[in-house]
Amino acid sequence: MILKTYGWSFAVTIVGLVLAVVYDSWQGLALVLILSVLEISLSFDNAVVNATVLERMSDFWQKIFLSVGIIIAVFGMRLIFPIVLVSVTAGLGPVETVQLALRGGDPEEPGTYGYELNEAHPTIAAFGGMFLLMLFLNFFFGEKEHHWLKPLERLGEKVGALESVQVVVAGAVLLVAAETFATDHGRTVLASGLAGVLTYLLVNGLGELFNVEEHLEHGEHEHADQAGAAAAGAGAVAAQRGGGGPTAVAKATGKAAFFLFLYLEVLDASFSFDGVIGAFAITSDPIIIAIGLGVGAMYIRSMTVHLVKEGTLAQYPYLENGALWAIGALAVILLISIEVHIPEVVTGLIGLAFIVAALISSIVRNRRHPEEAHVEAHAPAH
Repeated sequence: MILKTYGWSFAVTIVGLVLAVVYDSWQGLALVLILSVLEISLSFDNAVVNATVLERMSDFWQKIFLSVGIIIAVFGMRLIFPIVLVSVTAGLGPVETVQLALRGGDPEEPGTYGYELNEAHPTIAAFGGMFLLMLFLNFFFGEKEHHWLKPLERLGEKVGALESVQVVVAGAVLLVAAETFATDHGRTVLASGLAGVLTYLLVNGLGELFNVEEHLEHGEHEHADQAGAAAAGAGAVAAQRGGGGPTAVAKATGKAAFFLFLYLEVLDASFSFDGVIGAFAITSDPIIIAIGLGVGAMYIRSMTVHLVKEGTLAQYPYLENGALWAIGALAVILLISIEVHIPEVVTGLIGLAFIVAALISSIVRNRRHPEEAHVEAHAPAH
């Protein structure tokens, strides 16, 4: 099981370390190891949330996520996307940007790649922060199978009865952020934050739409009306939970799975870019950064698949809640970081604290109610 799930991660690690030594001797190898640990520590909550979405996808699309998805994650989000972003924000051509990137440079030194990338931080922080905030709000205001922070989560469910309350709250947060945390970048933050909200609504909504349509086409229920109602209801609950686990309907395939795949990639992007910015505190070499964060990203994907295959979310029922609370905290941190620098270690420790607390709560709950834990752990896969 370990080799099957983590085999590609081990292979990528070996290749990455060899490339690091060839490119920058033993110093490069050490930096890659440090960056890999940084990426894993910052993104463990990402793996838990990814698992809740991946459970809804067929085995084929799970493999696509682990293969094609990692190419997008490593080369797209951690190498190409920062270059494109610097090119657009700095008004440089692609060739000039690549040359600038290869020269590296301190983020505090104007004119360097690190500096230009840091200047683009308000744009990506607003986009990623609002995308993650929508994910958290859909969980907070939606119905939940398990309540971890019971008073808060039950209050959220009651308020969630209001129409589109998550969009209203997200809009209010964005306005406050633009007027307080981003006084020097107000217009940029508003535009990028709005794009983050719309991206979440579009990708998540299209995934649920095609999920319903494909259930109807394959005749999974006796009557089309019943199928539409059941799938729509399940889709709404899953969306409110922020991409929750599998429901009574079959796992997504085709168009529905494709949009879930896009959803996962945007989610990964929202998580990853603060890691790219933070990596410049360790090294200014974009090649070393791409290798190190890429190796870490591979383990996050393998951990995601491991959580799904082992049924970990069913065994530890509060783990998903903890991960989504961590995402809410990360969303707020991203928005605050537009004006105030927050060390990456703080971000990672806050996320880890939520995950560990939820895990401990799950273990305590399982010991107090062993009969419920046994039923959930041995529930048939959907």
